[in-house]
Amino acid sequence: MPTEATMKAVLQAYLDHFNAGDADGLTALFAPDANVEDPVGSPPHIGTEAIRAFYVDAMKNGAKLSLSAPMRGSHSNAAAMAFEAKIGTLTVRIIDVMTFNEAGKVTSMKAYFGPSDFIQG
Repeated sequence: MPTEATMKAVLQAYLDHFNAGDADGLTALFAPDANVEDPVGSPPHIGTEAIRAFYVDAMKNGAKLSLSAPMRGSHSNAAAMAFEAKIGTLTVRIIDVMTFNEAGKVTSMKAYFGPSDFIQG
């Protein structure tokens, strides 16, 4: 099981790669059979090829991510972070929950946000 510190380091690397527009670096954080559900309730992106395509598209709008609160780890294989995505004058408040395999690779990512989390201005 990955340590809390390892999981938090992956969460930070996720933010850093996204903000740098580095889809390859971000995708490398995921296990080959991982899935991304962003937002929860939408069809999942399964496997690194589909995940990479999702992030390439997501990065096109120039969003920048910043933490809203400290990252949270667990005694098991999951960690979460609350952050904001700034896209021009729009802010989206998001919570991502990720699970990890023994090697510290992300096996699942679920993004939680809804209509009231979009703030204009």
